[in-house]
Amino acid sequence: MNRRLCLITGASAGIGAEFARQYAALGWNLVLTARRENRLQELAQEIRTKNSVEVTVIAEDLADPAAPARLVAELENRSLAVDALVNNAGYGLPGTFFSTTWSDQAAFLQVLYTAPVELAHRLLPGMAARKYGRIINVASLAGYAAGSAGHTLYASVKAGLIKFSESLNAECEALGHADIHCTALCPGFTWSEFHDVNGTRETTNQMPKWMWMEAAPVVAAGIEAVNRGQPVVVPGLANKALATLTRILPEPLGRAMVRAQSSRYRRME
Repeated sequence: MNRRLCLITGASAGIGAEFARQYAALGWNLVLTARRENRLQELAQEIRTKNSVEVTVIAEDLADPAAPARLVAELENRSLAVDALVNNAGYGLPGTFFSTTWSDQAAFLQVLYTAPVELAHRLLPGMAARKYGRIINVASLAGYAAGSAGHTLYASVKAGLIKFSESLNAECEALGHADIHCTALCPGFTWSEFHDVNGTRETTNQMPKWMWMEAAPVVAAGIEAVNRGQPVVVPGLANKALATLTRILPEPLGRAMVRAQSSRYRRME
């Protein structure tokens, strides 16, 4: 069957894996990419068992600046035309700007910002030729909040993804690409491996339950928003309220509140 195809980065766990499950349930074929090929293969087998879709696994480490071009070239070699791109790959880099190495910070920027932008740039011409495209950039509620001590580039990168998504969505509309949409998905705290990897699980587990969401409704909100052509979506009532609060609070007060709370979700050491 001539199904649409979705490429998902960081698909081995968490929000990325949930995107794979939900797009497969909608009848889309998938390309899954991440560093951990064994995890991708396990997920691919699970999805093939439950859905009559094709799942292709291509292991890549987006920290390598050559990885986006290599990934797109491999898709072309396999005659796979991407109709939807989910830029989900990401992680938190614990510690301060002072205590981390530049190579770690450069890899962080490459994975969370440069690679998503490059993949969108490389795949958009094909979407335009086929007159259909969906791009979801997984940003964060942190992109709205004041910057905090620790994890220094995280909020700035997520804010950049929000603005990039808004601009790209506006460009597609202005250039007459009526069925090509780009959306920044801005979740708050979401149950996944993210906080285990960055070493903040113990502290974040002490946070109120109302601040947390499961991955499934977060992903559903992203898919619904991009299909509507909505450039930014904040899933969940609590997160929407927090996003609104960041816009109306005086900036010094917002910074003070983040400073008081950041130790609960940012590691300084």
